[in-house]
Amino acid sequence: MIWNQHIETMEREEMRTLQGERLQSMVERIYHNVPFYRKKLQEQGIEPGDITSIDHLRHLPFTTKQDLRDNYPFSLFAVPQEQIVRLHASSGTTGKPTVVGYTHRDIQTWSEVVARSLTMAGVTRNDIIQVAYGYGLFTGGLGLHYGAEHLGASVIPISGGNTKKQLQLMQDFGSTVIACTPSYAAFLGEAIRQEHIAPGDIKLKAGIFGAEPWTEEMRQEIQELLGITAFDIYGLSEIIGPGVSMECSAQQGMHIFEDHFIPEIINPDTGEVLPYGELGELVFTPVSKEALPLLRYRTRDLTRLHAETCDCGRTLVRMEKCVGRSDDMLIIRGVNVFPSQVESVLLEMNETTPHYLLIVNREHNLDTLEIQVEVQDQFFSDEIAELEALQKRILHNIQSTLGISARVKLVEPRTIERSAGKAQRVIDNRNL
Repeated sequence: MIWNQHIETMEREEMRTLQGERLQSMVERIYHNVPFYRKKLQEQGIEPGDITSIDHLRHLPFTTKQDLRDNYPFSLFAVPQEQIVRLHASSGTTGKPTVVGYTHRDIQTWSEVVARSLTMAGVTRNDIIQVAYGYGLFTGGLGLHYGAEHLGASVIPISGGNTKKQLQLMQDFGSTVIACTPSYAAFLGEAIRQEHIAPGDIKLKAGIFGAEPWTEEMRQEIQELLGITAFDIYGLSEIIGPGVSMECSAQQGMHIFEDHFIPEIINPDTGEVLPYGELGELVFTPVSKEALPLLRYRTRDLTRLHAETCDCGRTLVRMEKCVGRSDDMLIIRGVNVFPSQVESVLLEMNETTPHYLLIVNREHNLDTLEIQVEVQDQFFSDEIAELEALQKRILHNIQSTLGISARVKLVEPRTIERSAGKAQRVIDNRNL
C-alpha cells in the first residue's frame, strides 16, 4: 500500500526539480521575512535569485540548535504571529526550550507525512490506533494523532503511562496498532505477560516506534512480546515532528519524505557534503514549512543515505538507523538530555561540585538515569537527614530542568574520576 503514489514513486530527476522549485521559494521567503537569515545570506553574498536549482543547496549556510536558542522564542518564524496555529517545544541545554511553530498548512503537511508513514506500516482506515506517545509540548502524541485521523483510522489518544489503563483499553477497544517509544512497547509486552492476558485478547498487528534509539535486538523482543510487526519512525521537532521518515514493509531503512524535507549527509567536522552510502551527520532543509523553514538544519544524528529504489517500489531516499550523535545529547525515554543541563544545575548550588556522572541503563526495557553528584567537603557529613534533604533538593532541581525522573546519588568529594582531557560525563549501558 502507498498513500501518495505520485510523490512516493517519483523519478529522481522529477523529484530534484520539485525540490529545486521549493528551495528557491523557501530562500525567497526567509530572505524577506526572517532578519536572521537575511543577514546570514548577505554575509555570504547570496541573494534569492542566485538559488535556481537543488544543486545550489550546498552553498547555503547551516542552521544549528544554538541558532534556535539565540532567537528564542519566535524570531526565526517566517510568518506573522496571527498565522501561527500551534506551538510545540523541546528540551535544550538551558532552561529555555527550543520552540517550533506551525501554520494551518504546516499542520496539513504534518498530517500528510504521518498518514504516509502509517500506510507504510500497513495501517488503514479500518484500524484502531492507540497513541501512547506523550501529548503536550512534545510533538509525538499530536503528530501521530493528526496523521492517523487524516488517514481515517480510529484514534485512542491515551498518551503515555498508566499501563493498567493502556492494557484495559487495548483489550476493550480492540486496538490494532500501538504508537509509543520502543522501550515502553517492551514494557507493555512484559506487563501483558505479568497480567496473564491471553494472546487472543490482544488484537495488535503493528507498532509505530520512535523518539529514542533502539536496536534490532529490541525489535525482535518487542515483536515476540506483542505478536506484532515493529516499525521505526523518525522525526524531530525542529523539522516537523514524527513523520520525517518511516520504515516500509521491506524494512530496508526509513524512507524520507524528501518532497518536504531535503536530506544531506555532511562531514560533521568540515561541513563537506558526502555521497550516498557514506556515514556522516544528517542535515535537513524543510522546504515546504511556512512557520519555521530552517535552512540546512544540523540534526547531529549520524547515519547513511541510500537512493536505490526500495523493494516496496518507493523511490524516496532511505536513511539507516542512526548510529550515534556528533554531540553529547542523550535520548532517554524520548526526552533530549544534555550533560550540560546537569552541570548548570550543580553550578547554581553551593553544596555541590561541578563534577558529576550520568549512568544510563535499561531495566525491564525502560531507560533509567542515575546521576552521581559530588558534595563539597564542608557539606559532606555523617548527618543522614542533612544529606537526604540535599539529595531531595538536587533531585527536584534536576528533574525541573531535565523534565524526566532520575535517581540522584551523593558521593564523597574527589571520588568522580578527573581527566586532563575531555571529562567522561556519561556511561550509557544500553548497548544501542
